[in-house]
Amino acid sequence: MAGYTHGHHAAVLRSHRTRTAANSAAYLLPELRPGQRVLDVGCGPGTITADLAELVGPQGRVIGIDPSAEVLAQAAGLAAERGLDQLSFEAADVYRLPYADASFDVVHAHQVLQHLADPVAALREMRRVTAPGGVVAVRDADYAAMTWYPELPELDEWSALYREVARASGGEPDAGRRLLSWALRADLAGVEPVPSSSTWTYATEAERAWWSETWAERTVRSNTAATALAEGLATPADLERIAAGWPRWAARPDAWFAVLHGELLLRVS
Repeated sequence: MAGYTHGHHAAVLRSHRTRTAANSAAYLLPELRPGQRVLDVGCGPGTITADLAELVGPQGRVIGIDPSAEVLAQAAGLAAERGLDQLSFEAADVYRLPYADASFDVVHAHQVLQHLADPVAALREMRRVTAPGGVVAVRDADYAAMTWYPELPELDEWSALYREVARASGGEPDAGRRLLSWALRADLAGVEPVPSSSTWTYATEAERAWWSETWAERTVRSNTAATALAEGLATPADLERIAAGWPRWAARPDAWFAVLHGELLLRVS
């Protein structure tokens, strides 16, 4: 399994906690029904997972899994705050899920496959634990397809460096465009793929400020920065220069940034 490119720095987790089922899994929501069994792979701090638990109701059963004990503890605290008794969290490996075949009606992974050395094997394992009539749902960003205005050299450097770091960590940063290809390579029995895409857009003053602050901090403090330095992909001065470009971009009233995501539903017959 690849190393997690971002790590769990505070700036990373602040970003992850803004994710909801509405803004990060809208393509999946029409598939949800009360009483379903749901597995959320790579759940992180659990904000999407908690929303999924609310949507399947108290008669449902939702499990969030992640390899990090730190984020699982945060996720469990969120579930307790929201009174979601149908939700629990466990440490588990997506390549060796500790569940029987056909255990879940929905198996969901948001921004996970891009960090894996073998996303095809992960999809096979996710399919294994999905029951007939259920669905596997995956969504991943595509870094090469991200676009912004105005064009700044520091953001161009950020994009190129991040993709180098992600691949040095064993992942694939341009995962969004590859989801369908990976599913076809997995040769999954009894599966109908339904591909789609959607975006996050940061263009208001508040959105620009938040997006630039999180990436400026992550550029100099996170696993991304540590890997860039360890692999000789950047110097500390390079990282500081790139980080300084983010607030310059955000200060422009016409600044705009869009993140393209690939999405894939795999309907299991």
